[in-house]
Amino acid sequence: MGWFILTNIFSTLLSLVRARNLSVQEKELEILILRKQLAILQRKVDKPIRASRIDKMILSVLTKRLKNISNRSSAQLQSVIRIFKPETVLRWHKQLIRLKWTFKGKNKDGRPPINQELKNLVIRLAKENPSWGYGKIEGELLKLGFIVPRTTIQNKLRKHNIQPAPVRGGSISWRHLMSHYKDQILATDFFTVETITLKTLYALFFIELGTRRVHFSGVTPHPNQLWTTQHARDLLWEIGGPDPSFRFLIHDNDKKFSSMFDTIFLSEGFHVIHTPYCAPNANAFAERWIRSVKKNAWIIF
Repeated sequence: MGWFILTNIFSTLLSLVRARNLSVQEKELEILILRKQLAILQRKVDKPIRASRIDKMILSVLTKRLKNISNRSSAQLQSVIRIFKPETVLRWHKQLIRLKWTFKGKNKDGRPPINQELKNLVIRLAKENPSWGYGKIEGELLKLGFIVPRTTIQNKLRKHNIQPAPVRGGSISWRHLMSHYKDQILATDFFTVETITLKTLYALFFIELGTRRVHFSGVTPHPNQLWTTQHARDLLWEIGGPDPSFRFLIHDNDKKFSSMFDTIFLSEGFHVIHTPYCAPNANAFAERWIRSVKKNAWIIF
């Protein structure tokens, strides 16, 4: 196949050299003779003529060259292109150009891949040092004599499901917290109850997310930070011990939950989590229990 292509290209070049040596009158006579023969051939041929790939390549290149030199339109090229439609030949040229740009060469773009030992070193540094970001790992590798771009480090860690430094260092996602640490979470909130005398009472409660057990702390018409803090001490006295099973506390940003309230739980090893503003779904278990209470409770006298 390759020899056939080279032969056709070589014969086309020879024809071009021969045509350059002809006089203008000889060229015109040959053109007229060729056109006449083509007209006779078109009358005799019933079946459509099918061109080979090399024929399409040579004919499309020559036609495109003639079009660029003479600025002829497709309709004007019909006097030269007799066997095929000029639009078809020009479409062959477009396909030829498209094939050139989509051809995959041997050389691949981008940075060369790093070896397996260097990959293992990057993963090891990330796992053993959770607080190291991509830039820190890049700098440590540079100290060891390895030049690894930061984007390459990011891609390798992402491929092995290793999170960025803030998440890798201990900050977990909300979904992961709720699915894996539910038995270690307490949630707290207030809800109000209207008495028959139209007096509003505030009730403080804590709910265990794993068992849905509710610790009812107290009711008061005038809750404040001192009252809330004292009931926090009472709750820890009730559930506390040498090895308490709870490690997380969730509450909203109500001012009644003061910094002193959080400090009491922090001193017992809790991680206090404040829900975002205007996001009751972040404390969905407590909100759902409040809904059940208000739906089924009687009015307090």
